[in-house]
Amino acid sequence: MLTAGVVVVLISLACYAAFVVSHPTNQWLDAVDLHVYVRGGRAVLHGTPLYNWPGTTNQFTYPPFAAMLFTVLSALPWHVVLGLWSLASLAALPATIWVTLGALGYRDREARVGASLLATALLLWTAPVLHVIYLGQIELLLMALVMWDMCQPDGRRWQGIGVGIAAAIKLVPGIFIAYFLFTRRYRQAAVAAATFVASVVVGFALPADSRAWWLDGLFVQGSRTGFIGRDSNQSLAGLITRLAGSVTAGQPIWLPIVVLTLIVGLACATLLHRAGQPVAGILTCALTGLLVSPVSWDHHWVWIVPIVVVLAWYGLHARGAVRFAWLSGAVVVAGLFAAWPGVLWGQPRSVGDYFEGLIWWPPGTTAGQYARLGDRPWFAEYHWHGWQLAIGNLDVLTGLAVFVVAAAVAVRLTVTRRREAPAGGLDPLSAAAAVSQ
Repeated sequence: MLTAGVVVVLISLACYAAFVVSHPTNQWLDAVDLHVYVRGGRAVLHGTPLYNWPGTTNQFTYPPFAAMLFTVLSALPWHVVLGLWSLASLAALPATIWVTLGALGYRDREARVGASLLATALLLWTAPVLHVIYLGQIELLLMALVMWDMCQPDGRRWQGIGVGIAAAIKLVPGIFIAYFLFTRRYRQAAVAAATFVASVVVGFALPADSRAWWLDGLFVQGSRTGFIGRDSNQSLAGLITRLAGSVTAGQPIWLPIVVLTLIVGLACATLLHRAGQPVAGILTCALTGLLVSPVSWDHHWVWIVPIVVVLAWYGLHARGAVRFAWLSGAVVVAGLFAAWPGVLWGQPRSVGDYFEGLIWWPPGTTAGQYARLGDRPWFAEYHWHGWQLAIGNLDVLTGLAVFVVAAAVAVRLTVTRRREAPAGGLDPLSAAAAVSQ
């Protein structure tokens, strides 16, 4: 497997390199988000406000502590920052897969390396991964950090610090603090919460920005990142807003649905953990975070990488029709999130959309339109119909389908656990066998 992994990943990287050298830079790299990070770091160094940059729609949308971390980037030449950031993001992909396979029980180092390289070669060509690299986003790095932390043995003294740091940079990973509590890992929850609180305290070294972010409630304003109903917002909030026809109409519908999804998602993640499926529990928690967050841009869905790995792992450990079902699920999810070339679906809307997922088929509203005009009933997303509704909401709909499967597995394992092992529950191997039946 190691040889196959090396060969396939080299072929995959060679194909990506060929695309890079044969196309203009703005078709494979336009690091607008990395620019935002660097400008945020410079704002800290120069003592200028973080949250009201004049003349640009690319505003800093993270907590003040994140901007303080980004000061390191602002001290380096741009081409150095861009190169190091891109390489780190690429490295985070196999790192996440490596950690995931280890948590699933891979002990043979050679087989684990080979499997990690094979999965990397294939999952590099998913739209969220390539879009993260294209934008210079931080999502791959945060995913690797969270997976590393969550997959540590429970005896590790400082488990939780990675979750706390991730939540200090972007708030959504804070859902894992609740997951620690639900799974009765109180020390880990305390470490994560203390790390997060410490970041807030440190952030008040920027008093005006911290006051605007925390005390004036900027952190709960989903619209700070742009139009919630925009096609690339693949969260429940985005879906409901598009169906409701306006941001205002969608809000009262979204709130009870998101509360229910949060409760069900955390409950199912907890049941999976207690049934000896901790990786499935972690990913169900991550999926819940993507669904309930007011904004989950398409590149936030890099979490499908470990999800596909786990689906394939269940398939390889099952038999007969069940094996076919799990492996088919892995193929379908990877295919739906694949970075299909724009030439297959008509010309992309801009050169930067050359490699995108299927959700770019319907027309959408630009960030500039929303910034200039506010919400308008004639926005394209409010008038999708037929296949546009399915394709334009494809990421969130696929996520909901995986969410339902995770809930069904959680219920099945819980019933099996109560029936067969009322005293001590199922051990991990027995639980995996139950999932694969």
